[in-house]
Amino acid sequence: MFIASDDIFHKVWILAKTLNPMENEHQFNELQTVRLKVNGEQHELLLLPWVSLLDALREHLDLTGTKKGCDHGQCGACTVLCDGKRILSCLTLAVLKEGAEITTIEGVVRGNQLHPLQQAFIDHDAFQCGYCTPGQICSAIGLFKEGKAKTREDVKELMSGNLCRCGANIGIIDAIMEVKDGGMYE
Repeated sequence: MFIASDDIFHKVWILAKTLNPMENEHQFNELQTVRLKVNGEQHELLLLPWVSLLDALREHLDLTGTKKGCDHGQCGACTVLCDGKRILSCLTLAVLKEGAEITTIEGVVRGNQLHPLQQAFIDHDAFQCGYCTPGQICSAIGLFKEGKAKTREDVKELMSGNLCRCGANIGIIDAIMEVKDGGMYE
């Protein structure tokens, strides 16, 4: 249950319909100023219009916790929170998130204290290589905010867009259930 970008495809379709690429070719090759609020801090970036949110975070803001896995929206490694909703940052154009509140794995800590999900991942050995962990944690935080996960089966289904190739899924679900059932995610 991911939102690739609230209405990214509609916006891209409108953009394609309103701009004649032959007449406005230079617009696609010009840097644009994009203002993003990431982990509570305001940033102003100069980006080409097709730069993904993932690349803006990693390459322009040096926030490398969000991972590039498949770069096709199929693995969930790039999951971040946008206005509290989980999105796949590899499928989201940065320019379309102007003014949005973006939270990456670097932004979920509370001062010097780990987020309860981070601690639960440690306690349940919910990672092996750790590559998918940032996306898993951001996705689980978004899952809590959605309020749809009532049972363990719900959590499994709603987290199915985040793949762990190492097979730590049982520990991941256990960690999420501990935080969910303990009400520690708020």
